[in-house]
Amino acid sequence: MISTAVVGASGYSGQELLRLLIQHPRVALAAVTSRQEAGKSLESVFPRFRGASKIAGLSFIEPDVEAIVATGARCAFLALPHGVAAEFAGPLVARGLRVIDLSADFRLNDPDVYAEFYGAGHPEPELMREAVYGLPEWRADEIRGARLVASPGCYPTSILIPLLPLVRRGLIDPGSIAVSSVSGASGAGKKADASLLFAEVNESVRAYGAPKHRHLSEIEQELSLAAGAKVTISFVPHLMPVTAGIASTIFCQPAGDMALLSDTVVAAYQEAYANAPFVRVLGEGSFPDTKHVVGTNHVDVGWVVDRRAGRLILCSAEDNLGKGASSQAVQSFNLMFDLPETEGLLHY
Repeated sequence: MISTAVVGASGYSGQELLRLLIQHPRVALAAVTSRQEAGKSLESVFPRFRGASKIAGLSFIEPDVEAIVATGARCAFLALPHGVAAEFAGPLVARGLRVIDLSADFRLNDPDVYAEFYGAGHPEPELMREAVYGLPEWRADEIRGARLVASPGCYPTSILIPLLPLVRRGLIDPGSIAVSSVSGASGAGKKADASLLFAEVNESVRAYGAPKHRHLSEIEQELSLAAGAKVTISFVPHLMPVTAGIASTIFCQPAGDMALLSDTVVAAYQEAYANAPFVRVLGEGSFPDTKHVVGTNHVDVGWVVDRRAGRLILCSAEDNLGKGASSQAVQSFNLMFDLPETEGLLHY
């Protein structure tokens, strides 16, 4: 059993992470922290976990590095807001724990870009450069050896999984990429915000965060690495009146012969994802549906060729709390501890 701590476990991603770790056959929960819930039992804060033997007698503690280290934890998940996770990542790594950060603090490799998008200098620039971007389908070998994994954002996962195989092969013009995504309300976190009240969200869809959503920074970083040149895209996220799920629609122009595009897209996805257990390529003419991925670690991908407009349209669906956050972090945990990649994650 791998002794594990969850730091900042009272939010939506933290709760989903606990659900997965409680069911994981190789995880022993050593510590669960929350400033807000410190001293309360997990069962009282999350009644859905009542009766789970793995958390019997376990209560939330204050987030404190020395207290976490004293539990003997070998790994720590950081389910904390950006700007807070960095306070724990460095000290925990220095004390020998392997860390998986669900926040945005270590996803970027350039401190200047971090300052541009997050409005402050990065407190751990050297550790930032060491961190591995935790997209398992593309960085599995690096994740296996990492001390610190930066788990990708929810929108970036839904956008990078369809795009990276095509950008890497030069099948599309990177400068033509435009993305429209819709997300469930849990993506905004558990903070009190009048704009997220039921009466404000229900029966309504609205755009937000354009033209420079923070997730653009990591999307463009990873696309630029795949293209070998700077990539700038347009991205407009939307809020939809459901709890969880993300659907992304990506518009781009082919770089080659439209007549051959369908075959080359198939070949690119086959090469990239033939052995990827959580990427389900639905094929041309298929449109992924969030109801088929919520509660799972799967991301579904489909596409159509718009010959009339000369564009390729890619579509994806995932659970923003799952493949977009907590279950993807557990996927990296499995790689880091030499477990089967699917361990504890085959939920349908």
